Amino acid sequence: MKIVSKFLGEVEINDDQIIHFPNGLPGFETEKQFAILPLEDQSAFAILQSVGHSHVGFVIAYPFAFYANYTFELTEDDISKLKLDSPDDCVTYAIMTLREPFIDSTLNLKAPIVINIKEKIGKQLILHDSDYPIRFPISTVHGKEEV
Repeated sequence: MKIVSKFLGEVEINDDQIIHFPNGLPGFETEKQFAILPLEDQSAFAILQSVGHSHVGFVIAYPFAFYANYTFELTEDDISKLKLDSPDDCVTYAIMTLREPFIDSTLNLKAPIVINIKEKIGKQLILHDSDYPIRFPISTVHGKEEV
C-alpha cells in the first residue's frame, strides 16, 4: 500500500510494516496505525509515520546509540498490553525534536516508544519515576568511549 509521509513523501509499505498502537500516542490518541520507515540502512534514525494521516509523523532514534546505559522497567501491565513473551521481541525508540543545526536535536528519554516486533503492537510509555530528560541532546553521548 502507498502512504504519504510527512518527511519522505509517498512511500510504499507492506501490511507487515504496520504497528498497531491500541491507545494511540499521547496527544494523538486517535492515530492507531503507524509504520516505521528507515532513513538509511544501519541508521539509528527512522520515521514513525501515521498510516492514515501524512501530517502525523515523528523522527525517532534508538536511544541506546546516544545513551548506552539507558534502562527502564516494563510494568506487568505494559508487558500484557504489548503481548510480550520475551525481551528479544521488544525494540525501543525515542522521539526526537529536530533543531538547526541537527547536532542540537534532542531525544525524549522520559517517554520511550516500545514495540513488540513479533506482534506489531506499540505503546509510548511515560516514565514518571525516572530522572531521564524530555530533551536529551544527541550531541551528548553517555556511556560510550570516544572513538
